[in-house]
Amino acid sequence: MAEETVFSKIVRREIPTDIIYQDDLVTAFRDISPQAPTHILIIPNVLIPTVNDVTTEHELALGRLFTVAAKIAKEEGIAEDGYRLIVNCNRNSGQVVFHIHMHLVGGRPLGPLLAK
Repeated sequence: MAEETVFSKIVRREIPTDIIYQDDLVTAFRDISPQAPTHILIIPNVLIPTVNDVTTEHELALGRLFTVAAKIAKEEGIAEDGYRLIVNCNRNSGQVVFHIHMHLVGGRPLGPLLAK
């Protein structure tokens, strides 16, 4: 069994944060250290540590990450100009919290995806 994370506590609303969307499958909240004017984390409510741990039973929740991302991007006014969705997997990618999560980032030109 995966170890509980700070995100699990956010899903249960045990840690105060700026939750902007929540349903039975996913929760979305503003990043506490934003890297752009809009920086929102969207997470499945069930704890999945990394992309390597995804199974077919997670497909509905992970699909919901994308539909919620599109909804939030529109509400935040960044859908037309564009935004980036980022999912990191394990330490070399920069994953810090081992509860799979999608970063929704936008509100300014983001530049190239990867630095050389």
